[in-house]
Amino acid sequence: MPYRICKSLEVENGHMLTRHPDKCRFPHGHTRKVEFVIEADELDSHQMVCDFKIIKEAVGDWLDTFDHALCMNTADPAYEEFKSRYGDRVIGFENQDPTTELMARTIFDHTEKALAAYAARTDTRYLLAPGVRLVRVRVWETSSSWAEYSNSL
Repeated sequence: MPYRICKSLEVENGHMLTRHPDKCRFPHGHTRKVEFVIEADELDSHQMVCDFKIIKEAVGDWLDTFDHALCMNTADPAYEEFKSRYGDRVIGFENQDPTTELMARTIFDHTEKALAAYAARTDTRYLLAPGVRLVRVRVWETSSSWAEYSNSL
């Protein structure tokens, strides 16, 4: 069985779900906890899967773009106005409602690529050993509700 670690980061993030039949179609916010589960079959030379700081270094700046931003469906009639008014603080989800499920997949996909890019670097203080892999990303919408994405079978 592989070794696993989990690193959590938080962002204050808003979204609006155009297709939702109730209140969630209006802009609203959440304190989102994002959990990254990483695994490796063997520990590195420091007896770790990887240093927790690697996750923050690999995705922290990108994840910060979600902080105090509003995620919107690009098909929402108000999208262009919001984007024009608030610029990069509005994150478009191409013809999709930015549900927590889709956010989890978006964050997973980006993190998987960012960790691969980090592993290829030679200018880092913390090394990411070969064989370290992202297992899943879990995004908490509230203290009692979360969605996760994993590409494993």
